[in-house]
Amino acid sequence: VQLAESGGGLAQAGESLRLACVASKRTFNSYIMAWFRQAPGKEREFVCSMKRDSGARYCEASVEGRFIISRDDAKNTLYLQMNSLKPDDTAVYSCAAGDGVVEVTRFSDYDVEGQGTHVTVSS
Repeated sequence: VQLAESGGGLAQAGESLRLACVASKRTFNSYIMAWFRQAPGKEREFVCSMKRDSGARYCEASVEGRFIISRDDAKNTLYLQMNSLKPDDTAVYSCAAGDGVVEVTRFSDYDVEGQGTHVTVSS
């Protein structure tokens, strides 16, 4: 398994959850890693990304200021700290990694994806 997510669950609006994505060492050395999500009946959408070398982070507007992406190189783990959760954040969250990513928000640019973890936010 190259990517394995955990940390999803049920939360109430306003609460926090932290997702983790454990990667194989080779996958974790990818140029860029990111989180995507897919809500029921909707298309997959970009959440946040982080570049390996520069540490540059980028998040989609609707989560900017609430979600924080980070990584722990010693643990080969990518995190997504989700604060001030809203019902609209309900989705399956998955992490992805890639070396030849041109457009960070485009899922097809990534090489591998995890199975995902469910997040449900109630109002």
